[in-house]
Amino acid sequence: MLKFLVMLIFMIPLCFFRNFWWLVQSILYFMTFMVMWKCNLTSNFFNLSYLFGYDILSYGLILLSFWICALMITASEAVYRHKYFDKMFLFLIIMLLLLLVCTFSSVSLFFFYVFFEGTLIPTLFLILGWGYQPERLQAGVYLLFYTLLASLPLLVGLFGIYNCYGTLYIGFLYNVNFTSSLFYLCMILAFLVKMPMFMVHLWLPKAHVEAPVSGSMILAGVLLKMGGYGLLRVYSMLISLGLKYNFVWIGISLVGGVLVSLVCLRQMDLKALIAYSSVVHMGMVLGGLMTLSTWGISSTYTLMIAHGLCSSGLFALANISYERLGSRSLLINKGLMNFMPSMAMWWFLLSSSNMAAPPSLNLMGEIGLLNSLVAWSSLSMVSLMLLSFFSAAYSLYLYSYSQHGSIYSGIYSCSMGYTREYLMLLLHWLPLNILILKGELCIMWL
Repeated sequence: MLKFLVMLIFMIPLCFFRNFWWLVQSILYFMTFMVMWKCNLTSNFFNLSYLFGYDILSYGLILLSFWICALMITASEAVYRHKYFDKMFLFLIIMLLLLLVCTFSSVSLFFFYVFFEGTLIPTLFLILGWGYQPERLQAGVYLLFYTLLASLPLLVGLFGIYNCYGTLYIGFLYNVNFTSSLFYLCMILAFLVKMPMFMVHLWLPKAHVEAPVSGSMILAGVLLKMGGYGLLRVYSMLISLGLKYNFVWIGISLVGGVLVSLVCLRQMDLKALIAYSSVVHMGMVLGGLMTLSTWGISSTYTLMIAHGLCSSGLFALANISYERLGSRSLLINKGLMNFMPSMAMWWFLLSSSNMAAPPSLNLMGEIGLLNSLVAWSSLSMVSLMLLSFFSAAYSLYLYSYSQHGSIYSGIYSCSMGYTREYLMLLLHWLPLNILILKGELCIMWL
């Protein structure tokens, strides 16, 4: 693991040379393929040093981090074209990637906490520095305070574990079982906010709408997954408490998912719609994880990876339209099939993946989650039916409203996509639909 970190650290000076944008991007893609060769598909920690090692759960998310960060640079070509502090932009992305890799590969819970909080800082700078509207300051404050407030109890909880057992190494804490309800709340609150669970989700649409495309991609693609990853790691210590209290979180997630789906149907802003759909999907993930069943936990990982690719692709698409039309409103972004005919197919492919149509990885994850939730309580079937239905409804609404209809009269030209954009969309969509051929890696990782 260390060689990737050293390579990333040595890439930092490259960011500050003139015209090295494409070199940094190419090296990131190259590193992604290097990570693929270092594949670990077991639940034992590989490549251990004193601090870092990874099992299959970490490996999938590290690979996703590299992939999304490389695609972020491809998507943000406008920053380079306008020379808008492009060197600083690359530096922030490399730093963010460095922190993400450290987060997912930490074998000590304390280091996991340090890097988990550290990823906030580059994200905050991305939103504040390259966002669109003046409201980005408010969005940044929301992001910071929601996450920090919930994370302090987690730190106290970790010190509590260290006090009892004298270690925070993840491998030693598998058979530990705590019984304090307050400790349970301390340990999971930070991750629920990061997921985000319904009721503590308000920072997410704000941050997404104000963030630049790269900020949205990394937020949807990787940062939301850190909550799920943390929960999967700490729940081995909280099983008896989980069986007692988890019905609360499952209930909130399922009812919240239905309510947020209805909010999606009322959105006029492209980015806000995609952001709220993220809340719905992560609500399903949270519900499945909280059942503590094999099905639920396996499918959580699958849907996390699928959602990372799918949501990131949709944000990239919304940005392509935004760069052409200067607006994210659905009142102006309509009839795009006449305006950019070749993009209509990509809108269709990614929207259909978003509503879990075959052969996307989303479908496999959602089938497993449905299975686990219905097995947990047949009553959850009601909200799951509504959730699946509305999920399809807002995805279709997003696609049909933006692509069909009469074109907005203020647009006079027609515009095709660049090769760079098609390549970026292909690199989102292809892994999402190819991974299902090796579905057992994602489902049977436990």
